[in-house]
Amino acid sequence: MSQNLISLTLSDAQLTAVDAALTSLEAQLVGLIALDGDERNVVRMGQKSEAFCRQTLGVLGQNPQVVPPSMKLAEGQADLLALDRLRPRLLRLQRLTERAQDSESALGSDLMSLALEGYAMLKVSGKNQGLESMRKDLSARFAKTSRPVAAAPVA
Repeated sequence: MSQNLISLTLSDAQLTAVDAALTSLEAQLVGLIALDGDERNVVRMGQKSEAFCRQTLGVLGQNPQVVPPSMKLAEGQADLLALDRLRPRLLRLQRLTERAQDSESALGSDLMSLALEGYAMLKVSGKNQGLESMRKDLSARFAKTSRPVAAAPVA
């Protein structure tokens, strides 16, 4: 019996609306950046570090006399506000992405399950239907490649 984890139909109108929404998101979030390999090695802010950062910015904001102009506290406060405003949207996008990835996996699994079932049927009854050459073409998916034999160590 065939597996059916998901039944999904996406109309042209739905896809057009999704593409328009994505284009709108990209336009609204034009300020987002992509870090290159070297830039990804920046100091990270985890949960404990976040509490430290929030508390430090609060103390500095309440005591501007100890903050030199070169510290750019206002930029840090703006970064914190932007982080607080971005996060709820990011969580929604992550949940949507996870559902889309799970749906992609389920669709692929349904297809693979049906194809394997169909291939098994071709192996059994395809010979009598003149489908043997097509079944052999499909069998290339299961062809095993031989591993090179390791040479015996020289004594």
